[in-house]
Amino acid sequence: MRRPSPSPAEQAASRRIVAAFLVSAAGAVGFAVTYGLGGDTRWEGVCLAVAFAGLAVGLAVWSRRLVPVGGYVEEHEGFTPPPAEQAMTAAVFAAPESPTRRYGLLAALGFALTALGVAALFPLRSLLPWDRGRPLRARKDTPWGPGVRLVDDAGRPLRPDDVPAETMVAVFPEGDPDAGDAPAFAVRLDPERFSRPPAGGHLGGLVVWSLLCTHAGCPVRLYLKGTGRVLCPCHQSSFDLLAGARAVGGPAARPLPGLPIEVGPDGFLRATGDFTAPPGAGFWSRP
Repeated sequence: MRRPSPSPAEQAASRRIVAAFLVSAAGAVGFAVTYGLGGDTRWEGVCLAVAFAGLAVGLAVWSRRLVPVGGYVEEHEGFTPPPAEQAMTAAVFAAPESPTRRYGLLAALGFALTALGVAALFPLRSLLPWDRGRPLRARKDTPWGPGVRLVDDAGRPLRPDDVPAETMVAVFPEGDPDAGDAPAFAVRLDPERFSRPPAGGHLGGLVVWSLLCTHAGCPVRLYLKGTGRVLCPCHQSSFDLLAGARAVGGPAARPLPGLPIEVGPDGFLRATGDFTAPPGAGFWSRP
């Protein structure tokens, strides 16, 4: 039986499907390129939205415009359908589309799915513990470093005398106070009470630690004056600052990372390096 030629409406639907799959592939490629160049979450989200929207539109048009719809009923009496029904069934199985068009649509679909799969490998690769991918590397490199001055929440550089005894003062790196992994706190303790030296050292009892709890990354903002301990209000993890900021209660298992500091030539406090360990939540793989 001669295959029916595609109608103009079917040809137009095929073109829309191919265009939608190509748009999906372009969105996936855009996501991979944006991620590889350093990443911007807004543009990465836009590219993924375009990729999945194109895939959804293409599949929807294919199913509504080119896939045969049912509605054929066979009477129970008699097992040989009428000639008209036989011809209609043969036409349905023969296609409404040619093999060339079907292969073209499948090729476009395969290209879109392949592009999405390759794009998904970029963020997955970065999470491997042996890979130097961006998320793990970013957790080890904060804005703190040699020469970075400590500033308060108003952006004012701090001198040692700006940290009173037994008082917790939030500090941030000058020039990048909004970095999510950078918040720290300074407190002045009696160095004679240290049972374990602070990981980042101290200046006459003045010590600085990361403000992020090592359990889930909440800010450790409650200082128990006189005890040398700080408490995380989220899950009640507590840390003993007199014993190297080790975790002594709650779900946290790691001590707070310390920040090595010194007094610069200008008299202001400044860091001599980064945190002694990656700050924040402890569920990432670490050496």
